[in-house]
Amino acid sequence: MSFDRTLNVRPFVSRSGEAPREWLFYLDDMIKFAEKVRSYTAGLDQERFVGDSLIYDATLRNLELIGESATHVPEEVRKANPEIAWRLIVATRNRLIHGYLGIDDDTVWSIVQDDLPELLIKLRELRGKSKAPS
Repeated sequence: MSFDRTLNVRPFVSRSGEAPREWLFYLDDMIKFAEKVRSYTAGLDQERFVGDSLIYDATLRNLELIGESATHVPEEVRKANPEIAWRLIVATRNRLIHGYLGIDDDTVWSIVQDDLPELLIKLRELRGKSKAPS
């Protein structure tokens, strides 16, 4: 199956046997979680970000959720959209989930300030060229 500029949406088949969920919903989730992080961190510098445990923890959780949602985007879609760093997004999620005591604040801040705005643009572009099932 190949994808052209307008992607057809097909259901994601759940490993747990639950009703399938369209992959496009996971893309929408990624956008929503990224927007939350941008909102939480707007106007903050790194010191204030790291010093506010509520914002810091909420940011980490939403970065984890972005990565988790990315795991549900089908491989064909990922391959058709290599401008999105799918593997890195999932790897970041794994590091955050499993390395909570060893999270580097500079790295998290760099993701929030440098990587997330660009990711959000790319996710919105993908969403714009994708269409929901009829």
